[in-house]
Amino acid sequence: MQTMPPIGFGLWKISEDDCAETVVDAIKAGYRHFDSAADYGNERAVGAGIADAIARGLCTREDLWITSKLWNTYHAPEHVEAACQRSLDDLGLEYLDLYLIHFPIALKYVPFETRYPAEWIFDPDADYPKAERAAVPLHKTWEAMEALVVKGLVRHIGVCNYTSGLLHDLMSYAEIKPFALQIESHPYLTQEKLIRLAKDYGIEITAFSPLASQSYVELGMAAKDDSLLGHLVVTAAAEANHKTPAQVLLRWGIQRGTSIIPKSSNAQRMRENLDVMDFALTEEEMRAISALNEDKRFNDPGDFCEGAFNLFNPIYD
Repeated sequence: MQTMPPIGFGLWKISEDDCAETVVDAIKAGYRHFDSAADYGNERAVGAGIADAIARGLCTREDLWITSKLWNTYHAPEHVEAACQRSLDDLGLEYLDLYLIHFPIALKYVPFETRYPAEWIFDPDADYPKAERAAVPLHKTWEAMEALVVKGLVRHIGVCNYTSGLLHDLMSYAEIKPFALQIESHPYLTQEKLIRLAKDYGIEITAFSPLASQSYVELGMAAKDDSLLGHLVVTAAAEANHKTPAQVLLRWGIQRGTSIIPKSSNAQRMRENLDVMDFALTEEEMRAISALNEDKRFNDPGDFCEGAFNLFNPIYD
């Protein structure tokens, strides 16, 4: 598969015990794009699900678009290939369709045998456990990412959570240009300038958390009343188009030219999240939904790193 499907299946926060079955169910529902990461801690189970689906004739490897991500502790060039290979081994794959730098944050290296996934904190047994930065320039990490393409371990490379300034910088030195930029984006965080810039550079956009707060309430990173699903603008569009509010939000994301990676372990919602290609929002509906923007970010290291990992580490100004 050479084209990234516009609707993917997000694998964040799916327990390892349930993940293989969830992947098979998602493939049965019609998903062919899966968004994984070493940090999610479930890639071995994802791989088992993929292998099961292929063995049962539900799909072939070539039917699938599999994305994974380089974790913060493996930014040093000497660790990039090993990190990629670990994801490949866990997923049971010979290549990735897309490999992304997960965050523009370099943390001190944690060997696989010490802890995997490495997560954020360098030494959980320290008197003051904290995330600890590593002095690794992003251009060195990107050079090592490019080598993965040359070696055939990955088909495409890209970045997550980059700002406009980092994107300009990356494009000034990249020998292999980034295929994709993955960012948080939803009607509360439209990121229109960043998306326009990436498109000007010919970079594909993937929007994570396309339903906004839904993934963050249980983590204490959003409140229940942050939900967009009951907003009058969204429910009005849902009623007019005979769709659910979630389908309206997903359609908004696709219609503005981004791919989206919703997640659900519920079989009916899996199918509903795919069923957004048979209608179009009007220009007025698109404008009204976009006007909900508050620059409200739910996944912000500048907020969660200090409280959870004892390191103040903003990446967005």
